Amino acid sequence: METLVCTTPGQFEYRSAVKPELTPDHAIIKIKRIGICGTDLHAFEGTQPFFEYPRILGHELAGELVDADGAPGFEKGEILTFMPYFYCGTCVACRLGRTNCCAQLRVSGVHMDGGMVEYLSVPSYSLLHGDGLSLDELALAEPLAIGAHGIRRADVQPGEFVLVIGAGPIGLGVMEFARIAGGQVIAMDINEVRLAFCREKVRVPYTIDARSADVTEQLRTITNGDMPTVIIDATGNQKAINNAFQYMSHAGRYVLVGLQRGEVSLSHPEFHKREATLMSSRNATRQDFEHVLNSMRKGLIDPLTYITHRVGFGQVKDQFASWLDPANGVIKAMVAMP
Repeated sequence: METLVCTTPGQFEYRSAVKPELTPDHAIIKIKRIGICGTDLHAFEGTQPFFEYPRILGHELAGELVDADGAPGFEKGEILTFMPYFYCGTCVACRLGRTNCCAQLRVSGVHMDGGMVEYLSVPSYSLLHGDGLSLDELALAEPLAIGAHGIRRADVQPGEFVLVIGAGPIGLGVMEFARIAGGQVIAMDINEVRLAFCREKVRVPYTIDARSADVTEQLRTITNGDMPTVIIDATGNQKAINNAFQYMSHAGRYVLVGLQRGEVSLSHPEFHKREATLMSSRNATRQDFEHVLNSMRKGLIDPLTYITHRVGFGQVKDQFASWLDPANGVIKAMVAMP
């Protein structure tokens, strides 16, 4: 079978590999769709934390079930997706049901080779039924689940003002599920094209250009002087993360979905007097994936609007670098396998 390997930052190479054989408690999937995510882009440019080369990228995936062991209820030929977070099941996080932050977690395409392949072997426990959803929709379940998990961590309540910083695919997912939870969403970004997308496609009522000189005043006006009770960073940008502490309301919650290499810096007195809560949000659980898939089936979200670029598998090597350029307007690139 053919694979695409990121050999070093900035370099891809198509290689032949042996098709995986079925092993106990695993399933073989014929990959049909590959969504390109921020992790893939960061790995290609050499800025992804905890990353080693060479690596086969790809964890936003959908395909056809070829064979499976230990997967009751799943049928050969079924169109499906899977959770690309493989956990040990025995560590303290797993015992608490938080398999998304397993102490031994291995993420497909990050800690191990991923889905830029024709066939992929995955643990059977990770499978998720498609139940009528399209391949494109199923490939977008994973990034949306990250957003759904972040909103669940924040425990967003109806009527709350939720400031989401970063209007990339992950941020859009956060906004969608904040809206579904009843939150009043405020999108912040430095890219006006993406802010327009938030208004027109994601039904976000408030948008703010982060470069504005009066961001704090805009937030006060929108929130009737309270400031946002929930802030979620989806940029992974150190400056943006540190800067956002000033936007928190008293008794507010700040959730870091984005990840960066440096240090988080804050004014302890300002943070303390608010009795604020700071937390991280990593990956997602089955509960989050099921919430996403059910929301798609009910028509609460239309993730297909995120797809701005489509290519075949043979074009990825030549096209990938262009997706890093903001001028090309990429929100989500989708790869179709033969």
